[in-house]
Amino acid sequence: MNTSTQLSPLRKTTKHEQAEALAIEQAIHFGIDPNSDYGSTLVELATTLYKANTKTHDLWAITVDGLSELDKSDRIAWFNAKRFLSFQIAKILDNLQNPMRATYQSIATKNGNFASKGAYPIFDNVAAIFSASPVITRTATYLFACTEWIEDAFNGKEPLHDIYSRLLNPTSISLANHMVDLEAGSRANEYLAWNFNSGMAAIDGLLSHLLGHEDIVLASRNIYGGSYQLLEDWFGKPSNLNVAVEWVDGYSGDEFATRLDEVAIKYADRLAGGKKIYVYLESPCNPHGYVLDVANISKAAHSHGWDVIVDSTVGTPLLHPVLKRDDVMERPDYVIHSYTKELAGSGTTTAGVVIGRNETMFVPKGEEVIFIKPNGDEATIPWSETLFWNVYYIKGAFLDADKAFEVLNGMKTYEMRVVQKTINTLTLAQIFDAHPDINVSCPALTDSDNYEHCQNNMYLGLPAALFTIDMEGNGDRAPINRDGFKQFFDMLEPAIGLQVSLGQTNTVALCPALTTHSELSDDALNEAGIKPTTMRISIGLEDPRMFIAHIIEAAKLSIDCKHVDFSSSFPSNERIDEIYMQTYMDVHQRFVKSLPKFGQLSQ
Repeated sequence: MNTSTQLSPLRKTTKHEQAEALAIEQAIHFGIDPNSDYGSTLVELATTLYKANTKTHDLWAITVDGLSELDKSDRIAWFNAKRFLSFQIAKILDNLQNPMRATYQSIATKNGNFASKGAYPIFDNVAAIFSASPVITRTATYLFACTEWIEDAFNGKEPLHDIYSRLLNPTSISLANHMVDLEAGSRANEYLAWNFNSGMAAIDGLLSHLLGHEDIVLASRNIYGGSYQLLEDWFGKPSNLNVAVEWVDGYSGDEFATRLDEVAIKYADRLAGGKKIYVYLESPCNPHGYVLDVANISKAAHSHGWDVIVDSTVGTPLLHPVLKRDDVMERPDYVIHSYTKELAGSGTTTAGVVIGRNETMFVPKGEEVIFIKPNGDEATIPWSETLFWNVYYIKGAFLDADKAFEVLNGMKTYEMRVVQKTINTLTLAQIFDAHPDINVSCPALTDSDNYEHCQNNMYLGLPAALFTIDMEGNGDRAPINRDGFKQFFDMLEPAIGLQVSLGQTNTVALCPALTTHSELSDDALNEAGIKPTTMRISIGLEDPRMFIAHIIEAAKLSIDCKHVDFSSSFPSNERIDEIYMQTYMDVHQRFVKSLPKFGQLSQ
């Protein structure tokens, strides 16, 4: 859009480009005589605004071109100088309120039904721009500036106009932008996010956008039961899209590359007919917390030109920073998060997000962009094939302002919470692993077949706050009596919450076979390593030793009735304290050592 005409109510049809001419045209458009006292003052102010807008764009260009070369003191100066300009512009708007309000009152308040109009939203709202937290924009619709601006808004060319909260909402946009900063870091300008009303809505929205009739999905074996059901029972249903769903049991790039080749041969006819393969991953996965080598899996898929989707909910942007890889071949094409879990943190709302490259997420209506895929191939993406227009614009699972505000508040502390939870996770996994009748599936344990992937793909090699245990026996140890196990599980409250979901402030536990993965058949459960006594533990912020103490007492009342030495087979009190203290110190030392040095912060 031409910056000189951007502020004009006739931006699409004006023949003028000079500030004063545009200002005069604007006055006439709204029925004002530009030669009257009122009109000449308005024209002078509008002329100033047109010139200021041009200089604002000049400042924008200078910032983009020069920011990378600035030292830290100049960056601070540039930021605060522009920050104060925002206050000055807002103050001008605030100064307009009193005369505007007086005119409004002279028109509207003489109506006997004036109260039904409600408060005029522009009045008294300017100060909300400077709220220390993004405001809750609790509205269904928005004021329009003028006909041509709203036409641009409906074509995706005027971001100032949020047409309808079912599409866009300022609070939700603040959250999406913040999420991109967390996930992509210095590459945030390359990515865009759209928020959904739940994690599953985000997954469904993205898959609905990408998958066509008889496409193929190659998915990692261990994924959330709801995702499994969505793929198998909806997208894979012949009467729906008849998508072919194939599974991979391994974690490495080589294992996925082998399966990709096998799948390409199996569905050669579909591929010849223009169908596509999509790789769907969950890492770290639910319920075991296993870590996949997302970087090398992405390289393998991209070498074939296939897109990669990663649900990184359990890992969070801190522990599993998949979009911060330097090599674009190692980055997935789309990242999904359920805000409901670690990011919001309190378990009080449901929300989800999809993050992808700008070109694949939004293009203004009627336009197209040239997109360079990770493998260097060139693709043209028309506006109608972006996530916004293809799905987000027409489906209804959009995140409202109240939920977005709650997630934004929760995210302020998520890094501190995640670090503490890794300490608790490592502590509990080691203590359980020392018990002869408890089998632990946790990638942070050195004897886990997933250990190397955890070390190579997770921040500081730290595990997500999720793992499983079972009591199915091993070696010469018999399985725990099923009735005794049920009795034991039912005694875990109140120390451990018996709740669905994960990523809460408190520790929660469930049996996946009966709950989150109950959609899976017996064969699918077995292939996913989920046994009848598999217990998924999502770690909270409490002292983990409290749980061990409670578990021992619960075992005395239940499991010990059939297995007399179960409760006494945990490590000694002194050893439990030692494990906790060593883990606490080790994680904090690793975390502190990973932080930038003061010299870097000063640059």
